[in-house]
Amino acid sequence: MSITINILYSGKDGNALKFVREMEQSGTAQAIREEKGNLRYEYYLSLSDENTVLLIDSWTDQQALDIHHSSLMMNKISQLHNKYDLHMQVQRFIQEDDVPEKDIVFIRK
Repeated sequence: MSITINILYSGKDGNALKFVREMEQSGTAQAIREEKGNLRYEYYLSLSDENTVLLIDSWTDQQALDIHHSSLMMNKISQLHNKYDLHMQVQRFIQEDDVPEKDIVFIRK
């Protein structure tokens, strides 16, 4: 079972993209990707709203996520949220190990 958190970052004047660029250029995003238990940490740009960026953040389990949330890195991320005056919408998903048979027909691998 893994946990995926989708975060929609929004801000004025392209601040969400500026935030992402700083996360990437500073090495912070890569450091998160290298944390034990991180499965995915990727940003995506919205085609319909240039002031919104989506983060897909996946972890092996709640314990790995808790360790990440208690790390000093979260202080830096919070400072950047404030610097760029970002607002967030958060969705949390828990992935089940088994896909129901009725849903398999819709999945193309």
